[in-house]
Amino acid sequence: MKLKSGKKVQIHSYKHDGSLHRVWISSFIIDDTNPFLITGNQRTKVIESDGRSWYTKEPAICYFFEREWFNIIAMLKKDGIHYYCNISSPYVYDGEAIKYIDYDLDIKVYPNHKLYILDQKEYDENSKRMNYPEDVRKIIDHSIEKLKKMIIDKKEPFDRKSVLKQHEVFTKILSNYQEKTTLIKTKKK
Repeated sequence: MKLKSGKKVQIHSYKHDGSLHRVWISSFIIDDTNPFLITGNQRTKVIESDGRSWYTKEPAICYFFEREWFNIIAMLKKDGIHYYCNISSPYVYDGEAIKYIDYDLDIKVYPNHKLYILDQKEYDENSKRMNYPEDVRKIIDHSIEKLKKMIIDKKEPFDRKSVLKQHEVFTKILSNYQEKTTLIKTKKK
């Protein structure tokens, strides 16, 4: 099912055992073209599995893949684009939310393209505790290598230009949504 540009959706992250990990309350569809779905959010509420919540600070353009075991968040900060790559199952959209399984490991990429692999200890612990199957662990290893190559080769979305283009579209979507919301509130008074 293709999602319409401008549609407001939630994002739900789960763990391998099916437990809810994290929820982004609102994100907007920017584009739904193979091989990925692109969303955007800004100052959205995020709820953690333990009930704590926080708000994102900067605009984020998120890339969810139908066949790849990762998703990519491009955060537009004052000093440039920072990327946070989650090793995860391919996404599904079930009418309620964009959903995926988070497999702990992350790659953080700074504007200078230096990358760091994060949460190895969490992955090692969860892999044992939740009994990640051998084929899943192999896919995860392959996904880390594929992501590193994409980063080094500056493949989309690590090319900066594509993120800025998507951010421009997201800004228009957000502006239209805010105008509609204001209009609805005004009519109710």
